[in-house]
Amino acid sequence: MAFRTLNDVEVRGKRVLLRADLNVPMHDGKITDTTRIERVLPTIRELVEKGAKVVLLSHFARPKGKVVPEMSLAPVGERLAKLLGRPVAFAKDCIGSEAANAVGKLQDGDVVLLENTRFHEGEEKNDPTFSKELAANGDLYVDDAFSAAHRAHASTEGVARLLPAYAGRLMEAELKALSAALENPKRPVGAVIGGSKISTKLDLIGNVLDRVDVLFIGGAMANTFLAAEGVKVGKSLQEGDMHETARTIAARAKEKGCDLVLPVDAVVSREFKAGAESSVVPVDQVPDDTMILDAGPKTAELISKRLETLKTLVWNGPLGAFEIEPFDRATVEVARAAAKLTQEGKLLTVAGGGDTVSALRHAGVDTKMSYVSTAGGAFLEWLEGKVLPGVEVLRAK
Repeated sequence: MAFRTLNDVEVRGKRVLLRADLNVPMHDGKITDTTRIERVLPTIRELVEKGAKVVLLSHFARPKGKVVPEMSLAPVGERLAKLLGRPVAFAKDCIGSEAANAVGKLQDGDVVLLENTRFHEGEEKNDPTFSKELAANGDLYVDDAFSAAHRAHASTEGVARLLPAYAGRLMEAELKALSAALENPKRPVGAVIGGSKISTKLDLIGNVLDRVDVLFIGGAMANTFLAAEGVKVGKSLQEGDMHETARTIAARAKEKGCDLVLPVDAVVSREFKAGAESSVVPVDQVPDDTMILDAGPKTAELISKRLETLKTLVWNGPLGAFEIEPFDRATVEVARAAAKLTQEGKLLTVAGGGDTVSALRHAGVDTKMSYVSTAGGAFLEWLEGKVLPGVEVLRAK
């Protein structure tokens, strides 16, 4: 690991500015999913047990540099205290006297959560003055918010340039998983790339093509590849202006020795709704008045069998419209096959981005993969080969 971690620092008695991602989903003032809070608990507990004074930073929602009471982190602090099993103080600001007074009261092993960093314009602008004001409340900085690492904001990048900076345990686990998946993988390596549009995943596909041995294309994106080959896909969602791009990608894959796998059969329907009448057809026999809404059983079996030949798998995007039955079957079958191989120790699986976490949860395997990233945009930008500012500042010099 070329990153500084908690193994490299003594934290007892130190004020540790811990950047977490506590941007949890909320409805009518109530938190609906505590996953992001739960994932940062190991780092908080370790710091507490080692006698650090833990000062939590996080953004929440999009207040656009203004104080919006409904976007306060106060309710998050209350839930965090329950999950942590110990008191969590709360400061009504993340800088200034409110923050300084709250931090000044901390004893070794105490925890305080500072108010939403995005209540200040300086956060998203990565303003140096705001970064200094944040840094004033810490002796060192620990980043456990990989999900925000693709943004060069004050609390993710600016502060890390002012204080000794380290990766928290969640960040460390994420970086290790990503490195094992594409930077130093066990071969052969495969990637499942699904979703609706090639145009939104061009960079991702381009970067992955250079690194994998087999690329499975699913979702509506596969329709564009099929149509580009002259296959009639009926009323299916596809991008007519991306046909030449699809052909270029296919040619490049062949040139690189990467096996590009497209669906061989499809589940089609005249309607996109739950319980709609559907049928399975070969991909070259899609009726003109129907649309492809899922990969067919032969495709799911084909991919599942190919997984048995791999050592590493990266997964981003579902194989069909998994939110609605019966168009979830291919995603569920392949996800379960990948999970089974993972549990048997035969396959390293790293998944994340957008609908992927929801799809794997729907299949009941989100806890059975090697690593499932909830980082969304940061995971996708990493897959695209982009430099993540919040990660770069943690590299061991």
